[in-house]
Amino acid sequence: MYKRQRGERASPTTLGLVSRCDMELFPLVVLVAAALCGLVAGFLFGFAVVAMPGLENLSDREFIRAFQVMDRVIQDRQPLFMLVWVGSVVALLVALAMGFQQPDGFTRGLLIAASALYLFGVQVQTARVHIPLNNEIQTVEVEAIGEAEQKQARERFEARWNRSNRIRTAIAVVTMLLLLVVLMRLPAA
Repeated sequence: MYKRQRGERASPTTLGLVSRCDMELFPLVVLVAAALCGLVAGFLFGFAVVAMPGLENLSDREFIRAFQVMDRVIQDRQPLFMLVWVGSVVALLVALAMGFQQPDGFTRGLLIAASALYLFGVQVQTARVHIPLNNEIQTVEVEAIGEAEQKQARERFEARWNRSNRIRTAIAVVTMLLLLVVLMRLPAA
């Protein structure tokens, strides 16, 4: 546990949420945040390098149907996926709140950077780009439209989705790495 040095002022708790004894849990919280953000990064990476390149080889009709089926699993709130996705945000925010109690300003800075990157670069980007695109592609009734409309639906979706996913994948990986740096900087218990 961190002991104050002579002359060092006690810092107030962050919104009253973090006590000094909670700080003993800080490394565990950062580890959980890093693991969950890493799982999200891996999920996004899998789409970037396997799923979407594989779907790229399908016809427009097959592409739309395959993506609809995969996305439906997520939209139906698959419990394990939701635990990881939402849990990554919760764990990161708890780590950030606890990080304000850290005596090392660099560690606080890393946590602020990781949180801002992840929240805006992964979560907000998902809400602003991917969810609307996914919802739009879900409305396409491939059996009821012709090949030209299928091609248009795919063109409105695929390039933008892939570009944005590569960006959020990189940001999720950087977030995880920043959290690992935080862990390495923490004093041994």
